[in-house]
Amino acid sequence: MNRPVSLAYLTVPGLTPVEHTHIAAEAGYDYVSFRLINLGVPGEPTVDLLSPMMLRRTRAALAETGLRLFDIELARIVREVDPKSFVPAFEAGAELGARHVIASAWTNVRNDRDFIVERFSEICELAAPFGLTVNLEFPAFSRLANLADAVEVLDMATRPNAGLLIDTLYWHFTRARPSDLRMVRRDWINFLHICDAPADIPGSREEMMNIAREARLYPGEGAIDLAGLAALLPQVPLSIELPNAKRSAELGHLGHARRCLEAAHKIFDRQSHTPLPRTGTAG
Repeated sequence: MNRPVSLAYLTVPGLTPVEHTHIAAEAGYDYVSFRLINLGVPGEPTVDLLSPMMLRRTRAALAETGLRLFDIELARIVREVDPKSFVPAFEAGAELGARHVIASAWTNVRNDRDFIVERFSEICELAAPFGLTVNLEFPAFSRLANLADAVEVLDMATRPNAGLLIDTLYWHFTRARPSDLRMVRRDWINFLHICDAPADIPGSREEMMNIAREARLYPGEGAIDLAGLAALLPQVPLSIELPNAKRSAELGHLGHARRCLEAAHKIFDRQSHTPLPRTGTAG
């Protein structure tokens, strides 16, 4: 596989960046992707990930293993969180070598598009001095529940460091088609989140959330045409976001992370690249 691969936080949830780095290195990854912005959800590390001591230990782990930090998460767009509170994580992430930030919108009002655009634009402005792109994701159970929703925000925000994050699970859940990529500017795509899933798409938000957070499949186990989708997009790095509570319990974090990477190699080592023609707003 000629693409570098990162180990996303949710594949090995609950680990500190130091633990995460050592797991990724032993499993054979090129990059790591940290959750430096605490969401206050059960299972997250209880230590201060941005403390001077933790940052020193994280920097040492990266240097010892030779891995690089690729992206950090998660800059949520919600009314009760001030985007300025993300700045310490942006600064720390940039100091550790990160190039990208993941953002997503979790407001619960359907007519709040202007608010989302304003907040996303502010996040981009705050991240820009640190050399970070802000990559907007569209989880199928979030406020931006499909590709068109996310593209609309990006088109309206017009920020030079804005990006679009396509997660293959949400691509599948929203029944997106290759032709939908004609609305996507190629320079928005900085990396992909990959995993697999069964052919049947859940009928409820709760079922989608359950699969997304603890029951994703290894590449090649499900029905998503991973290589076909990736071949239509720029040859960007891959980030494996594949939480699976059962596999992690059976194999441990290291065994699970290793199986994820081995499965990805089987899919992407034989991938060919046939990008869509540039039409519409595609760049």
